[in-house]
Amino acid sequence: MAGLVPPVTTTIPADASKTKKADEKADYMNLPCPIPFEEIHREALMSLKPETFEGLRFDFTKGLNQKFSLSHSVSMGPTEIPSQSAETIKIPTSHYEFGANYIDPNLMLIGRVLTDGRLNARVKWDLTDNLTVKANAQLTNEPHMSHGMFNFDYKGKDYRSQFQIGNGALFGASYFQSVTPHLSMGGEVFWAGQHRKSGIGYAGLYETDRMVATGQVASTGMVALSYVQKVSEKVSLASDFMYNYMSKDVTASVGYDYILRQCRLRGKIDSNGCTTAFLEERLNMGLNFILSAETGQVIKSWLN
Repeated sequence: MAGLVPPVTTTIPADASKTKKADEKADYMNLPCPIPFEEIHREALMSLKPETFEGLRFDFTKGLNQKFSLSHSVSMGPTEIPSQSAETIKIPTSHYEFGANYIDPNLMLIGRVLTDGRLNARVKWDLTDNLTVKANAQLTNEPHMSHGMFNFDYKGKDYRSQFQIGNGALFGASYFQSVTPHLSMGGEVFWAGQHRKSGIGYAGLYETDRMVATGQVASTGMVALSYVQKVSEKVSLASDFMYNYMSKDVTASVGYDYILRQCRLRGKIDSNGCTTAFLEERLNMGLNFILSAETGQVIKSWLN
């Protein structure tokens, strides 16, 4: 009987493909809001710029309630000091850092004080759903090394704008606009009155579910390109290219980011021959063990 039953055929409407294309047609009146201009290279930096360190560091954070916490940090390792020669000079140092954190949905306050006299403070305050004020400051005993910066970020329907003001007569502004559902473009300008320097730059970002590509050029001579390919939910491959057409310096690098169930592995190799590896493993709630290594350096460990 099975041979007598005619095969079932499925008829696809002729206009099905047209309907699908119509659904995928871009609605330019409802474009998504882009990321801030200063974060366009964020995806590539996650793989290519891990927070490597040298020496030993121990971090501990104690939560007092849902919004307030205290942190303690002890670090031991060499510190590079400026030198007129090409040889890198390092001296052994150790620091203790005490921190206080207040985190609220609309307000974030972070403070750090070190035994060498440095005081760091960060503030992020959401005045409205669209307007955010950020402030960063560092006070130190060294002359002319203290600085402060205020940022005013405005989030529009399909654009972002930012205005910056800092000590030393530093002013800056940026604007980033969604052009299509996947493409965003914008620019920035700055003026450093203390050094009598100014500059202008342009950037573009193209992002889909599987890749992120960025390009940036500035009048200071910088040309920066980056590309991230998301192989899967756990694996990403990244590359970048940096060129300064004034100094003729060129650097390129490729890297990876692999997220496992309890650990994360990142690494890169650049055109200067420097190889970096960074492993972060979660041992317990609030306890992470981190190993990092670079070409020509010993393996370092960080327990926090």
